[in-house]
Amino acid sequence: MLKKMILITTVTIGLTSSAISTEFMDKAWAKNMCDAWNKSDTLTTGLAKWSTNNKDRGYKLIQIYRTQCNEESKVQLNIINKDGKSVCTYGGKPDGKQADYSVDYIMNATDDDWTCMGKGSFGCGAMGAMMSGKLKFTGPKVEAMSVMGPFGAFLELTGAVAGDKSQTCPK
Repeated sequence: MLKKMILITTVTIGLTSSAISTEFMDKAWAKNMCDAWNKSDTLTTGLAKWSTNNKDRGYKLIQIYRTQCNEESKVQLNIINKDGKSVCTYGGKPDGKQADYSVDYIMNATDDDWTCMGKGSFGCGAMGAMMSGKLKFTGPKVEAMSVMGPFGAFLELTGAVAGDKSQTCPK
């Protein structure tokens, strides 16, 4: 009887998590990405100084999207420096803050390239993705190159946060 209850619970949990799965780079995925950022010591401490370069606005923006879904589908992470750490305060659809690409970033890639970067596969690390054109990138490139380790961790985090890469695009 106990084995049967465990099996039913496991199946129910599996169905529940499938039913609430998110589309890759939709607003729910972006919120999960923000939460994952805050749990990453590499990002919170490794990008602490980086997060202060914000033109005295108090935040940096990272906007990302799937190439095949066009720029209108982008999601946004708002990053602040709080208590000497880089902290994500918002993940979702763009919230109306104006991006300034002298300090902010917009990136896009195909699903195949996001998958490759998310795994940290050879040729898909931060430097390889930028140099090969797998990652289309607007923003302060010299700044990004100065934090290549944490930037690579950010790209790998896109693969660690669960999201369905079906043929549909987030709404």
